[in-house]
Parts: sequence; structure tokens; C-alpha cells
Amino acid sequence: MKDQYVGDINDYRKYVLLRLLSADSENHIGVCWMLTPSDGRMDGGKLAYLQQPERHRHIDPVLFDILVHAASSPDHRRLATIENNGAIPGALYQNDLLPDDPTGRHAFMARCASAFSNVDLIFFDPDNGLEVALPKGRRNSSKYLYLDEVATFFDTGKSLLIYQHFPRIERSAFINSCVERLRSAAPRAAIWTYTTAHVVFLLLIHPESPARLAFAAMLACERWGAEFITGRFLGFEPPTL
Repeated sequence: MKDQYVGDINDYRKYVLLRLLSADSENHIGVCWMLTPSDGRMDGGKLAYLQQPERHRHIDPVLFDILVHAASSPDHRRLATIENNGAIPGALYQNDLLPDDPTGRHAFMARCASAFSNVDLIFFDPDNGLEVALPKGRRNSSKYLYLDEVATFFDTGKSLLIYQHFPRIERSAFINSCVERLRSAAPRAAIWTYTTAHVVFLLLIHPESPARLAFAAMLACERWGAEFITGRFLGFEPPTL
């Protein structure tokens, strides 16, 4: 995640989903921004929807107004605006910069585990998504969440929501590949996907998580149209052929 993305259309979808999963803060959420420095690019420029309230505000008026405020000036376009305005009810945040180096990254994840020891769901918001061939510790490895980290947090009893940007390959096959990799890291998880025009959110619910979290996940599959977010429950195990 970068401050330059705050308020864009992907952000709107992300916070709408998190707000529903929080169930008015009945489900306690920890947000690990996996924050990286601005790269000076214009990727976060997808703000035109904020000029079309008649099309978009009805989805979540309170959140929409928060994001209008966030996009109103460079001083407001920061994650602190999201945190301080209650965009995700009752959430806790890990908002340190995530370094590339292995020692710094390990310390970052340890702080995250400590801060989120009592939450039901941890949201990981990497720039790109799940790990690729780039080894942990190399330059730009901070843009990815690694599968051993997924396994570590899941093994502590936490449910996880993971941001995943779509690469330029066929999307269904890519999502299936992500799910297969996540099943290897968290074999007991119930898995949901929430697909949008640019990203997919991958939800892994731990079997010891409260039933209200799975209920919220099911509601999120029914709440919005395909043009906004499409939710799908993939079950506990891969289908038997």
C-alpha cells in the first residue's frame, strides 16, 4: 500500500468490503497496510468516481464522504485520514513502513502479530499481492506477502484477507493458482474470493474464528452487483474430480 492510492476506486471497494466484514465492529479487524514509500507514479489517479456521487455514493454514503475528504487535498490523501475518520469500524492498524531487508521485515511482522493478538481478521494490503519468484529480502520484496507469513499468522488462529492485484494473464486461472497456493499454506481454511475490475481479495477463514465472520463473508457475496464486487465461496477443500 502507498499513500498515493488513498481514495481511488480500488480503495472504495476495499473499505466497503472491510466495513461489511467488520459487522459494525462485532468482528475485530487488524489492518496491516504493508506501507511502502511513494514511487512518484500516477497509479492512484482513479478518482473520477468521486465526481459521480449519483452513481457511487449509495453503495456506502458514509465511506464515500470520507474518501471525498481524503481526495480533497494532498495533505488529506494519507492513510491517517482513513484511520482517523473511522473508515473501518473499530480497526487496529500497523502503519509502519515495511522494509525490504529480512531483519527489518521479520521485526515488522512480529510487531504486527503482537498488535493483532486479539483480532478476528487481519487484512494484509501489499502493493502487488502474494509472493512471486522474487526472494524475500531482495529489493521490492516489500510489495509482496509471502506464503510462509500467511501460514504463520493462520497457524495462530487468525483469519486473513489478502489484497491481490491482477497481472496481465487470464484471470480465472490466476485466481485458481492463488487459491491453490493458499490451500497449501492454510489447509484448514474456508476460502472466499471477492473479485473486482482490477483486484481480487482472498479471504481465508480459520476454523476457530467466530461464526459471525463467516456469516459476514456470505453476506458480502450477495450484497453488490458484478460491476462492483463479485463474491464467491470456494469451500474448505479443492473439488474432487
